[in-house]
Amino acid sequence: MVTNEVHNGMSAAHLAGATWRKSAYSGALGNCVELAELAGDVVAVRNSRFPAGPALVYTRAEITAFLAGAKNGEFDDFG
Repeated sequence: MVTNEVHNGMSAAHLAGATWRKSAYSGALGNCVELAELAGDVVAVRNSRFPAGPALVYTRAEITAFLAGAKNGEFDDFG
C-alpha cells in the first residue's frame, strides 16, 4: 500500500514516488544509507540493507544542517 502520508518509521516501500540514492563512497558490503527527496521539502533516509524497512523523515533544513556538521568534522569522533 503506497500512501502520501509521510511519517517517521513508516516502511520505505510505502513512500510514494521515492527515488533512492546512495553515496559513491558507500562500501560494497552494503554498509550505507540511502536518501530520497520527497514532496513538501522532505527527505527520507533508509538503511540500504533493508530497503523495505523503516524510513526516517527529515526536513531539507535538518539534512542540510547535518551534512554541514559532517563536512566540518563535528562527527569525526564516531569513526
